[in-house]
Amino acid sequence: MAKESMKARDRKRAKMVEKYAAKRAELKAKGDYEGLQKLPKNASPVRLHNRCKLTGRPKGYMRQFGISRINFREMAASGLIPGVKKASW
Repeated sequence: MAKESMKARDRKRAKMVEKYAAKRAELKAKGDYEGLQKLPKNASPVRLHNRCKLTGRPKGYMRQFGISRINFREMAASGLIPGVKKASW
């Protein structure tokens, strides 16, 4: 499990990115890079990091499902993810 402070920080960044998205797009379209510099650092989408929705694990994230590889394997094995089954050939 990730620390609660790390998960909270990531949620805060996501909220700030959403808040400033329109303003960033407008400034970028104008080519006003000085204006972009004045926006908060955390308003940049580059600073977001994909994390597991269940545990907050930052590594081994599977984009298609939004969870880490470990949780994916457990859930798939117990049949909680529809359409996913263990490979055998």
